[in-house]
Amino acid sequence: QAISDLTAAIEELTASSARLNTEIANLEKEVAKNSAALDTATALRTKELAEFNAEEKESLQTISSLKSAVIALSKHHEASLVQQESSAAAMDFLKVPVMLKTLVSKHADMFTPAQKRAVGSFVQTATDTEYAPASGEIFGILKQMKESFETNLANSQKEEMQSQKDYEDLKAAKETEIKAGQDLIDTKTVELGSTDEKNAQSKESLADTRDTLAADTAFLADLKERCQNMDQ
Repeated sequence: QAISDLTAAIEELTASSARLNTEIANLEKEVAKNSAALDTATALRTKELAEFNAEEKESLQTISSLKSAVIALSKHHEASLVQQESSAAAMDFLKVPVMLKTLVSKHADMFTPAQKRAVGSFVQTATDTEYAPASGEIFGILKQMKESFETNLANSQKEEMQSQKDYEDLKAAKETEIKAGQDLIDTKTVELGSTDEKNAQSKESLADTRDTLAADTAFLADLKERCQNMDQ
């Protein structure tokens, strides 16, 4: 009966061990998959943040330059009305053409052909004469560009905030999944160790029981033979 019970227990424990090994392997794959997904998302977020920071810095610099150009044109226009302009204002005004050339070069897609021609004419005039007249069209272009850059920057900042929030949500979800998976792996690993230990003990007990049965069977056969002899 002990051999029968131990044999059944060994079969059950062996099946449990195989099941636990499979479950642990699948859990490890799932944890590795979630970890890889988190690593990929983190790398992408790092790249996106670096790109955003660079774009934001450039946009802020451009907006600052546009603001300075608008102020310089405004001061020059006011000074031209009273036929008097300070040397500082004049120097600021002469920086506008350089800034405009840079803008057209970097952001050509933001200028219409007509605007490009107007800017080209303004740059040429401002270069040829010490105090070029402040064009109302150029003033309007600069203000429009400044507003466009400010709007684009605000939208980019909103998108960046949303992207960061989405990443934080994903990170929290993946970390929860990874922890749950790892906790389950730890639990099943302990269970597997206990199962394998019980299985080894059962196999050892089975071998001992079989040895005991063989010895008892031999002893009984010998006893029966001696009893028969003694009866005779």
